[in-house]
Amino acid sequence: MKLGMISDTHGSLRAWDESLRVLGDVDLLLHAGDVLYHGPRNPLPYGHDAKGLAQAINQYRGRMVIARGNCDADIDQVVIDVPIQAPYAIVIVNDVSIMVLHGHMTSEEQVAGLIRRHGLDIIVTGHTHVPAIVRPFGDSGGVIINPGSPALPKTVERRGTCALIEDRTIKIIHVDDGSEVMTSTW
Repeated sequence: MKLGMISDTHGSLRAWDESLRVLGDVDLLLHAGDVLYHGPRNPLPYGHDAKGLAQAINQYRGRMVIARGNCDADIDQVVIDVPIQAPYAIVIVNDVSIMVLHGHMTSEEQVAGLIRRHGLDIIVTGHTHVPAIVRPFGDSGGVIINPGSPALPKTVERRGTCALIEDRTIKIIHVDDGSEVMTSTW
């Protein structure tokens, strides 16, 4: 199983293209929301082309699940063929249960509670634009993955990121060159 994770593209076609390039072919692409609009508090991201990004998403031939973010609007669904699921999506791939949500209405403690309550293996979040891999229960429970943002990163170095799971290894990677930011197993 090879899963790609992305969040907070905010209308940047360039960030989308860079992310797909470093992720390569994945069995499933999970997008944790804030797809087209940059929001009133963010600058326009580099490579901003919301219409082009909508077209690229529609032309994407792999399997994809999108959860709705706080900057996603009903009108976005008019131009994107993939359902933007709100407020979360649950998928099961090879007996691995995964919830995708943006994370703007939940704290890390609440997200951890979802792992316990629903017996989830992985929760993919976004919103903060800061990549993270969190194991709230150590090795005895699920993992929370925030792939960061390829378009509007809020890390110190301001380099866009996305995430990849392959062979039970989680990697946060820079979209500009594919270098690893952090790695963990689950």
